[in-house]
Amino acid sequence: MMNCRYFMLENQWNVIHLPEKPNGFGILILGDSNHFVEGSTSLWTQHKGRERLVDCLLEKGYTVFYSNLFGANWGSIKAFRLARQLYHLVIRQEILNRKIHLLAEGMGGLLALQLMEEMSEEIRSTAFLNPCLDFELYYKQAQKHPFFLKRLEKEYREAHNLTRSTTREAMENHVRLEYYQNEVPAKIWADVRNSSPYSVEHSKQYEKLKGEQGGNVEISFYLPEKQYLFSKALCSFYKSWEQEL
Repeated sequence: MMNCRYFMLENQWNVIHLPEKPNGFGILILGDSNHFVEGSTSLWTQHKGRERLVDCLLEKGYTVFYSNLFGANWGSIKAFRLARQLYHLVIRQEILNRKIHLLAEGMGGLLALQLMEEMSEEIRSTAFLNPCLDFELYYKQAQKHPFFLKRLEKEYREAHNLTRSTTREAMENHVRLEYYQNEVPAKIWADVRNSSPYSVEHSKQYEKLKGEQGGNVEISFYLPEKQYLFSKALCSFYKSWEQEL
């Protein structure tokens, strides 16, 4: 892992990885519910596959940054605000094009959708990895499994600062996928065996929605054992949207 810097923002740990030969473009990673940043380490440096992926992005010259984002944030407003604040901080401090790429895994997909909608002028493209995009769908699936439902309700309540009596209503009224009308280019990498906690149905629903809106989202399937070996294809996707500065 090349040069990196850890720092605190809104009582959350953040990290920025700096390439030896910057290409002028930045990538904001939005992780899943268990993707932590703490002190001088993170899941993306401890997990060999993810570390290898970040290294490949750095070797291509990308500046990579991400945050703890309050852990299991489930697309909360405070996580959105922190991600936006982190973006502005990095853009001020580093010599980067103001339009960045996103890389969203799992639950990070919910936050990516918000950033793409509210900051569409600042988001160049988005790559999703087994994303959670349709919270309504995920909530319905969780209702079939009492243990997972109980955990989801607890995480959602804490993430959104709710009371027990208001949690279920808030979950039922979570922003629908149809709300998102932005035209940010996106591509999805999904587990061909559908073994992710977030079924491929999330990706298919998003693909259908963008098609109805006149857009286009490509889904690429991979084998689980090759989950983090798509760096070449990922960089190719990002580069295809870097022609206009």
